[in-house]
Amino acid sequence: MDRVEVSTVVYLPPEDVYEFLLEFREYASYSEYLRSVSQFGDGGAGTEYALRFEWWKLHYTARSEVTEIEPPRRIEWRLRKDLDASGRWLIEPLETADGSAETEVTFVAEYAPGSAADGIVDLPRFVSLGWVIERIKPKIREEAGRIVRRVVTDLEGEERDVELRIETGKSDGRR
Repeated sequence: MDRVEVSTVVYLPPEDVYEFLLEFREYASYSEYLRSVSQFGDGGAGTEYALRFEWWKLHYTARSEVTEIEPPRRIEWRLRKDLDASGRWLIEPLETADGSAETEVTFVAEYAPGSAADGIVDLPRFVSLGWVIERIKPKIREEAGRIVRRVVTDLEGEERDVELRIETGKSDGRR
């Protein structure tokens, strides 16, 4: 499985960060390619989302599900069809010398590019799914960074220079 992980620090307590991420309210405005999000459930485990993506000449609606929550530390999710993919938001309190609230927020996505189901998208003639997957891989990294930056802006109420730690590679299968 391929993996992308993006981490940064938010200047709020973990409980505030967790509640914000659990609500999933503005994700469509965070991504260049995500057009809409429809929620089916209260945000907790079992909640499903329909995520409408558009890129190039392709249109696709992914169905994801929140599989597990551990307030205020973790939100797990997985895609329900077409592609083997899962991920999580990790929320960790940080100790500071002055006692201020700081939280490390990490977004992790793991996916198996070769698991894409045939017919997942209607491809133009002479375009292979393999070609599309190779073009999408760098965009996944860019989008993950963009999403985390925008989450920080919404959480803190103003835009600032956000230092991101971005790691990509193969998943080791551990959580």
